[in-house]
Amino acid sequence: MELSMPPPQIYVEKTLAIIKPDIVDKEEEIQDIILRSGFTIVQGHPSVPALSAVSHASNLDWRSVSRMRRKLHLSPEHCSNFYVEQYGKMFFPNLTAYMSSGPLVVMILARYNAISYWKELLGPSNSLVAKETHPDSLRAIYGTDELRNALHGSNDFAAAEREIRFMFPAVIVEPIPVGQAAKDYLNLYVTPTLLKGLTELCKQKPADPFIWLADWLLKNNPNKPKLSHHPVAEESY
Repeated sequence: MELSMPPPQIYVEKTLAIIKPDIVDKEEEIQDIILRSGFTIVQGHPSVPALSAVSHASNLDWRSVSRMRRKLHLSPEHCSNFYVEQYGKMFFPNLTAYMSSGPLVVMILARYNAISYWKELLGPSNSLVAKETHPDSLRAIYGTDELRNALHGSNDFAAAEREIRFMFPAVIVEPIPVGQAAKDYLNLYVTPTLLKGLTELCKQKPADPFIWLADWLLKNNPNKPKLSHHPVAEESY
């Protein structure tokens, strides 16, 4: 009888997607493409602080909020804060004016390698270039030019974390190290002690290696607090 191994656990990455004001009427069509591309649209109930990002209460689609969708009309000031990394560039005033020109839809997308897959689906940031080089991309299909490029996607993990917190303050974004950061963390804090334990495990060859190794790690945990036997002087106030 064959034994089936459980599938490996894959870290599910999150990224922020924005349907920009000029194509909000294509929302259902775009969401269908997103879902068919293997993404999950994370549904999170908007908190009160999240609604403070809206310039005027009358500009918010409250029926959308009740269905746990984020449809917002941001002020130019909040658009400036969101695109703070672009501040000082020639196109910045036009960008904030465009993004505050009407309602937009924000979503958290999740899947394996969500950031890179969503960027690939979007295509080049300039829709004119996208129409030439990536005609099947979303920006080629729905975008107009370099500024009005239809959709937004987080550029990297740090940007995704910041942008999700900006639009969804109540959502927890797992600060999980990836790539070289993960390797550096393991090499610094885990690997040295683990290798010592595995070496000792091979010497001892216990009947239950997992229980033995778990006990060994607990006893030899370098972060285990050390008890002080020196008397502690009482502080005077």
